[in-house]
Amino acid sequence: MHTEMFGKGVQYAFQTSNNMTLAMSGSGHTAMECAVFNVVEPGESVLVAINGIWGERVAEIAERMGAKAQTLVKTPGGHFTNEEIEQALAKHKPVLFFLTHGESSAGLVHPIDGIGDMCRKYNCLFLVDSVASLGAAPLLMDQQNIDILYTGSQKALNAPPGTAPISFGERACHKMFNRKTKPVSYLLDMTHLSNYWGNDSKPDRIYHHTGPVSGFFALRESLAILAETGLENSWRHHNEVAEYLWKGLEDLGLNLFIKDRDLRLPSVTTIAIPEGYN
Repeated sequence: MHTEMFGKGVQYAFQTSNNMTLAMSGSGHTAMECAVFNVVEPGESVLVAINGIWGERVAEIAERMGAKAQTLVKTPGGHFTNEEIEQALAKHKPVLFFLTHGESSAGLVHPIDGIGDMCRKYNCLFLVDSVASLGAAPLLMDQQNIDILYTGSQKALNAPPGTAPISFGERACHKMFNRKTKPVSYLLDMTHLSNYWGNDSKPDRIYHHTGPVSGFFALRESLAILAETGLENSWRHHNEVAEYLWKGLEDLGLNLFIKDRDLRLPSVTTIAIPEGYN
């Protein structure tokens, strides 16, 4: 498998030209930890938007590696305004801001426009989790100024679980490769992984770990199918199927958990529990 062609598939799915684009040997959590471990050092401040379980996990990961995890919290199904995010960025001065694009525990797709610009204004990196949303809902890494983006193989990409595409922009690479301390994880150290994937421009690629090769081949095929289908067609297809499901559920007398149609995650539909049920 030619890693350059593989990288181009991820670049297309993410809509990025970032050179530092690869796949993790593990599920979405591996990419989540890789992002935090590589760009954050102990004692630094991280701002985490929590409106479901994924923000909760990133906050715990940041705390475990010695960062100061500051949180913006809403109940599941809630979303954050750009004003709320900017106030928190100004107050906490974090090196990293985390937001979940597709919050699968609530069925919410979070607006992204303008947040990357604010992060640049406050000299903060913007990290986005798109595990449940990539390929199902519009997301444009470069255009929306996302510094680090990751997803998982097993959701809308429709590949077996166990691999996780991730991409780092120039600002993220500058922070990552100019650290004072080594990342807490040897396995997820991007100094090694960038060489393993041939992204560091060095002539020699040194053995680091044994990747899930079969999983990478399956992921490569799913990326090829997405490229053949076209991102816009994939987004449209997911939306049409989701709207069909929403109408069917409402025709049964059920209410959907996310009231605002524009905030519903096309790949995960959540139903409000009817009264009288646990």
